[in-house]
Amino acid sequence: TAIKKAITNAGYSAIDISGSEISDGDRKKKQRELKVLRMKLFIAAFFSIPLLYIAMVPMLPEYIAWFVLPFPDRIFPMNYPLDFALIQLALVIPVIAAGYKFFTNGFKSLFRLSPNMDSLIAIGTSAAFAYSVYSTIMIAYGNFNSVNELYFETSGVIITLILFGKSLEAMSKGRTSDAIKKLMGLAPKTAILMTPGGEIEISVDEVEPGDILFVRPGGIIPVDGIVVDGATSIDESMLTGESMPVFKKQGDAVTGASVNKNGAIQFKVTRVGKNTVLAGIIKLIEDAQSSKAPIAQMADVVSGYFVPAVILIAGVAFSAWFFTGHGMIFSMKIFVSVLVIACPCALGLATPTAIMVGTGRGAEKGILIKGGEALETAHKVQVVVMDKTGTVTEGQPRVTDVVIQNIASEDELISFAASAEKGSEHPLADAVIKHAGENKISFKYAHDFLAVPGHGIDAVVDGKRIKVGNSKFFEAAKIDLSMFQIQADKLSSQGKTLMFVSIDDSSAGIIAVADVIKKTSAEAVLKLKNMGIKVVMITGDNAQTASAIARQAGIDVVLSEILPSGKSAEIKKLQENSAIVAMVGDGINDAPALAQANVGIALASGTDVAIESADIVLMKNDLIDVAAAIQLSRKTITNIKQNLFFAFIYNIIGIPIAAGLLILFNGPGLNPIFAAAAMSMSSVSVVTNALRLKNFNTGKK
Repeated sequence: TAIKKAITNAGYSAIDISGSEISDGDRKKKQRELKVLRMKLFIAAFFSIPLLYIAMVPMLPEYIAWFVLPFPDRIFPMNYPLDFALIQLALVIPVIAAGYKFFTNGFKSLFRLSPNMDSLIAIGTSAAFAYSVYSTIMIAYGNFNSVNELYFETSGVIITLILFGKSLEAMSKGRTSDAIKKLMGLAPKTAILMTPGGEIEISVDEVEPGDILFVRPGGIIPVDGIVVDGATSIDESMLTGESMPVFKKQGDAVTGASVNKNGAIQFKVTRVGKNTVLAGIIKLIEDAQSSKAPIAQMADVVSGYFVPAVILIAGVAFSAWFFTGHGMIFSMKIFVSVLVIACPCALGLATPTAIMVGTGRGAEKGILIKGGEALETAHKVQVVVMDKTGTVTEGQPRVTDVVIQNIASEDELISFAASAEKGSEHPLADAVIKHAGENKISFKYAHDFLAVPGHGIDAVVDGKRIKVGNSKFFEAAKIDLSMFQIQADKLSSQGKTLMFVSIDDSSAGIIAVADVIKKTSAEAVLKLKNMGIKVVMITGDNAQTASAIARQAGIDVVLSEILPSGKSAEIKKLQENSAIVAMVGDGINDAPALAQANVGIALASGTDVAIESADIVLMKNDLIDVAAAIQLSRKTITNIKQNLFFAFIYNIIGIPIAAGLLILFNGPGLNPIFAAAAMSMSSVSVVTNALRLKNFNTGKK
């Protein structure tokens, strides 16, 4: 602060270059890349649609296609074959320009002897284009029959389809920077600094270790530190997952981005900038997302074997026919026929079509899947790790049990307690007040309210002295609770928080409060187990509470008292044992684990950061949809494999025919136009098969 002030006094400006600006720069870069890809797709589609129409008109009824027929039986100049060919050439050039990277990457991989999907696209489209250019030259020399040997549309449509698939893939990526930006937005931009001259509001960037900061009730803790004055309850659920606010007094640590509930405090700053807990969580998300191994694409694996085989077959066929005296034209036709029928038109559709239909059907069922990678990985999930608070449980404390002594009814006890608690802002008090409202229990007049932070409250209700608090509060007041010992031990063993109530210093009852499990949690766990998936619950709560919740949900493995960094570390441990892990959560504290997991699944009711960090979002907040998402993934992957079969079966059958196998037995050859028709059939088969995914059902009404 002093340095900045001196710089300013000297007439200069001091500017911080923060991590958020760097992250924002990365985000804008990814947005620019996606914008360029979309523009390429638009250009390719804009030119390839009329190209496809013009190329197909000879197959259409004359009343539809009369104005672009390639033969000179009409009065329009463009009816002539050369115009017909040149128009297609003019339309395909912008498409090839838009997909130039397929050619540069594809041929580069081919020359390195490691052909991939791009290699198959490059060689197939290049062969179709080159032969079409040759046919155009033949037309120019008067060989009008060559008009039937134009395959410009093959190049154009393949490039457009592949660009479409790449665009879908790119849209599902690049979410890390958005999640990180929202995380950074949690911390306030300013802080109140205590100085000898009074309070000064400064930028958080100017806060230094050792500074004393002041936080009002309802304010957000700007950075990490230790309380030096005051006491309060702080909501740390966004960082730890603990649903109950934590009481803080002098000497206790506070964490940046947590919320100060009901007391004013001063604290000494211990960590700022990159060293804070919040910054650590951001770093964990970045590391986890960047360390994700890319999923190997089946098409690339197949292409690695398929491309060399096709090139070899095409070369051998060309040489065999040429050196046996069949001439260059015939041999070239054989060569191109083999390459055209091997061209991956359906292969470009096989994966994106199934993914589009699968993700679309998932969206209809309230399961939002962010792209093909998540959908592909989910089918291999072996372990599902679930956060407790807000995921397995409702995330809100509720009154679960009422024990009474020396009082007429449970409703009367709740009436006294709720009336006394109306002056409190504590979540336990909210649970009692809410319970009274839901059960239409009347409130009584209360006054002389006194809160003892971390212990309880004391008030006069309807002329009676009412105390509500924990056992320490009653011990200090020397009120005997021994008659509740058995019930208290039993309720505590179930992970419930106990609030004792006394009337005129005479113990009157216990109100037990707990975060209860959701109605469908146990059913969801059972469904996952029946699918052969191991279920683990992870939480920042204590072991007793966690075990009680796990028993109710039917979960056998429990990891308790785990902080955000620990959650992602536990996911890593499971992955080190070669397990494919899905993480289900809803809070900011779950974000690192969601990013680290092979598949992150967030509930839509959760925080924006959790949703952004996840690969799958469950809009209905129902854990049963975890099983449904995995089932959808399994069906989609099966569909993709079937599509790949359809994409290749026509090629595998057609390649020997295209190479002239039947000619050796006085049979027909395979003209490139029929090779293109076979490709079209494979595309129709792929699309039809993918549409079957629209019948997928989650099993729920």
